[in-house]
Amino acid sequence: MKHPLPAHPEHICVLRLSALGDVCNLVPTVRALQHQWPQARITWIIGKGEHSLLSGLSGVEFVVYDKQTGLAGMRELWRRLGNTRFDVLLHMQQSLRASVLSLGLKARTRIGFDKARSKDWQHCFTRYHLEPHPRAHVLESFMDFARRLGVDPAITSRRPEWGLPIPEEAYEEARRLSGESPYLLISPCANPRLRNFRNWSAEGYAAVIEHAWTQYGLKALLTGGGSTKEREMGARIVALAPPEAVIDTIGGISLKTLLALIDRARLVIAPDSGPVHMANALDTPTIGLYATTNVERAGPYLWRHMVVDCYPEAVRTYLHKEVDELPWGQRVRHPDAMSLIHAEDVIARLDILLSESVNEA
Repeated sequence: MKHPLPAHPEHICVLRLSALGDVCNLVPTVRALQHQWPQARITWIIGKGEHSLLSGLSGVEFVVYDKQTGLAGMRELWRRLGNTRFDVLLHMQQSLRASVLSLGLKARTRIGFDKARSKDWQHCFTRYHLEPHPRAHVLESFMDFARRLGVDPAITSRRPEWGLPIPEEAYEEARRLSGESPYLLISPCANPRLRNFRNWSAEGYAAVIEHAWTQYGLKALLTGGGSTKEREMGARIVALAPPEAVIDTIGGISLKTLLALIDRARLVIAPDSGPVHMANALDTPTIGLYATTNVERAGPYLWRHMVVDCYPEAVRTYLHKEVDELPWGQRVRHPDAMSLIHAEDVIARLDILLSESVNEA
């Protein structure tokens, strides 16, 4: 039996496990649901690392699933939620793992992506589906769940809201690392996954750092995870840049401290990765470096106009097509794609943002 969508849901389940940038882009949908139904309970099933970023989000009950625990972890989560019945499950993770996980959840009805946006047979695991929305940004794709559930268009069309929680101890650690002088934050590496060619060059970052230091007296604070590749990139940047202009924190901070550092930064520079979406959520000026990913689908939502966008050129150079000939969201998986980004283009955007901040002051 296909139950109708609830007009006034009392308990909403959000299923989205990963990744850092995506969960940041999902938060405005949660805020829209809260505006429409302020008394409704919202339970978000989320990944372990992503929870460490969003923990404390107001009005949300988190249930953490660590994908490293596999089926045993799923069974434990099902046991934990065995007596919980949701009015609606918003299945917002396009992966077979998440779909299998959804099978053990008790929900009156389920909403998933439409066929055009569905992956890994997710369409088969849900009863209701989104209305088609060709060429939607990731944030808008998530907001489509609120629209499908019946949230007022006046709410879903307004400027996105986040309100990410940052504890005072994270700000204290950020001040300890950065000092009181203004700085720009650079997160040079994307997630070190197979064929994830999103990283720019150490030489390019060093040129930008030297310009920011000599022209504005701004130090660059480097952030990132603790992988060998990220540490090596940080070491290379430090070796090339003016030594007094760099603070290297790669591999040494929590995600909450990273949020605090981003919130205090004059601006953020990073490739398509979590930090550009964190900066976007905190309304910190953001320069995204994009060549392998379509900016209109996955750029920092409020700062897409400041992205150094070489994706169209990369599509022509390495795929021998135009962007509108590709499936929406297709990446350019070529190791040389990011070399299309030139330091002078990044510096030009840095100059624009810093001159705007000076004029506003």
